[in-house]
Amino acid sequence: MIILAIDTALDACSAAVFDTTASKAIALQSQPMKRGHAEALMPLIARVMKESGIAFGSLDRIAVTTGPGSFTGLRVGLSAARGIALAAGKPVVGVTTLTAYAAPVVAENGEQPIISAIDARHDHVYFQVVGGDGSPLVKPKVAPIAHAIEAAQLGAPPHLVGNAAKILADRWPAEMAPPFKVDSEVAPDITWVAWVGAAVDPETAPPRPFYLRAPDAKPPANPPLDVPQPTAS
Repeated sequence: MIILAIDTALDACSAAVFDTTASKAIALQSQPMKRGHAEALMPLIARVMKESGIAFGSLDRIAVTTGPGSFTGLRVGLSAARGIALAAGKPVVGVTTLTAYAAPVVAENGEQPIISAIDARHDHVYFQVVGGDGSPLVKPKVAPIAHAIEAAQLGAPPHLVGNAAKILADRWPAEMAPPFKVDSEVAPDITWVAWVGAAVDPETAPPRPFYLRAPDAKPPANPPLDVPQPTAS
């Protein structure tokens, strides 16, 4: 299967054309960035597609990260993936950032539980816990850091992954056995976004935002009185 994978959910803008049969990326680019995904993504995809030598019509599937992550970044990636899929007549699937972070560790088939954690700010994290075989232990949620650490008391010391892995490790209680390993990356490996995208069912993995909580910025409930309001025509 030839997959175009796209990730703009966190602090990177990444795309890859991946061949699952050969188990390799044909072309890949990833640029660390906190802002500017909207301007960077389409030129980056164009370069990756040109380098791969594969036409959009020859793709089998498009995979895109759905969050949790930046609201703005997610919209950029999802819009691009849907547009390409529509134009090329190909299916598009969504991959959560939490799953993409855990995927390379699950592939090692270890015995330690895996905690994927993403910084949600305000002393909170988005997190989920899976077994070494990928079986769900704690469903995805947003919670205070202390609650996420409490959820890690599952017997064997956990493997921490995600951009908040070090945040959890730094707050780890001294009385608890230390984490088995800590892998803190600003964004998931785009090749694993492709691998997971190849494995999921399009019917159960739609390309829709996976927020877990509402945006921080909300419109005022009562707009200022001097702002003209729409009237019925």
